[in-house]
Amino acid sequence: MDQFKAMQIFQAVADCKSFTQAAERLDLPKPSVTNAVQAIEQQLGVRLLQRTTRKVSLTVEGAQYLERCTALLTDLDNLNGLFAGDGRLLSGTVRIDLPERLAHLYVIPALPAFCQRHPHLQLRLGSTDRYVDLVGEGIDCAVRGGTLRDSTLVARRVAAMEQVNVAAPAYLARHGRPQTLDDLRHHTAVNFFSSQSGRDLDWEYVDADGAARTLPMRSQVSVSGTDAYLACCLAGLGLIQMPRQSLAPLLASGELEEVLPQWRPAPLPLNIVYAHNRHLSPRVRVVVDWLASVLEQQNVSE
Repeated sequence: MDQFKAMQIFQAVADCKSFTQAAERLDLPKPSVTNAVQAIEQQLGVRLLQRTTRKVSLTVEGAQYLERCTALLTDLDNLNGLFAGDGRLLSGTVRIDLPERLAHLYVIPALPAFCQRHPHLQLRLGSTDRYVDLVGEGIDCAVRGGTLRDSTLVARRVAAMEQVNVAAPAYLARHGRPQTLDDLRHHTAVNFFSSQSGRDLDWEYVDADGAARTLPMRSQVSVSGTDAYLACCLAGLGLIQMPRQSLAPLLASGELEEVLPQWRPAPLPLNIVYAHNRHLSPRVRVVVDWLASVLEQQNVSE
């Protein structure tokens, strides 16, 4: 096995903190991953990783080696990209994570043109609304909505999505239409729970002074994905809050109706993010720039 391949394997093990997860990410047998790391350690004459039955962690020497091999691998990747011209010859794999609704409405329909323009790039597209550990799961970039709390990420702001409160006509026929915030005490929401904490997220609104406020809502059903969130609303299970643009066809057809227009949530910030300790390779930069243009062209921003 060549030196650069072994360094890539070591980098994956360090990122994942697991030989098994690194093998899965690289699509290699686990013994090949173990042997590659052992070969580097034997060549250097130092232990780079501390191994236990529960986790893998870097030694002091391992952290130093990871910093240097990451820089070398990035330089090699950038060197290979120098001759890609307008990007048509870029190759390799880029791992992306997107919110479900955003992927289905905007990004996936634009993929055929991108793939035709960059036929040698391989995209691994995750579509989920759970929190994703970019470094630990080997994700090159992700699109995230809301306020970013992870200071280890670099964020590129691409939009602010106007949000609305909506309900299905069947729900409004049974429970009436709320006219004030106080009316919400007698209504039910479909709640969205955090994949990190498991806690239901509160109802959001902007008060008369322009300040963002929250309000706990009664709910019989809580979900963790936007597709399920919307499906529950369409089934008449309660009120929801979502970006207006993604609901436009349903609002136009009358399948959903806006409620409390004077008490909408604040616009939802939308960012493309990647890890601080990762220099964007030419292929990842092409994908980031394309994602930004797709979201802007689709008039996602308010």
